[in-house]
Amino acid sequence: MLTNEQVLRRLTEAFGDKVSDVQLQYGMMSVTIDVSVLPAALRLLKEEEAMQFQFLTDLCGVHWPDREKKFEVVYHLHSLHNNLRLRLRTPLSGDPPRCPSATPLWAAANWMERETYDFYGIVFEGHPNLKRILNVDEMTIFPMRKEYPLEDNTRKDKNDELFGRDPALIRADL
Repeated sequence: MLTNEQVLRRLTEAFGDKVSDVQLQYGMMSVTIDVSVLPAALRLLKEEEAMQFQFLTDLCGVHWPDREKKFEVVYHLHSLHNNLRLRLRTPLSGDPPRCPSATPLWAAANWMERETYDFYGIVFEGHPNLKRILNVDEMTIFPMRKEYPLEDNTRKDKNDELFGRDPALIRADL
């Protein structure tokens, strides 16, 4: 059976210092991989006989406003044959941030990439139909970015008690 150590060794053999920040969380290995080798790494993980990560479980975006590379695409892969899961993280910079599309490898990436674009503004280059999927086409912002306030403190129509908050404890300057 395939192990996390074997996957890491193979990725390091193929991509060297483009593989970094390896973590093990609850038995699942998490690896950061440079966007420049992402398509080749995804292809290796899916198509190499020993790997067989043929199931793209999830693909999502993350916004880290305090980091140099403010965005990240996270891939959750599963090798059903080896019963092994893997998380790949790819940091991105730029405005808009750009990442190669995974749709040539997994058809399921199509809607996941559209959702990530819709909420974070990450452009997936090579995507066959990259457009908004849940928000209206006219929307000019990407609502999951952490550049917007969590609440509009000027609203007078909300009842804090309905949200389990004691109005006496809420500071007006937040």
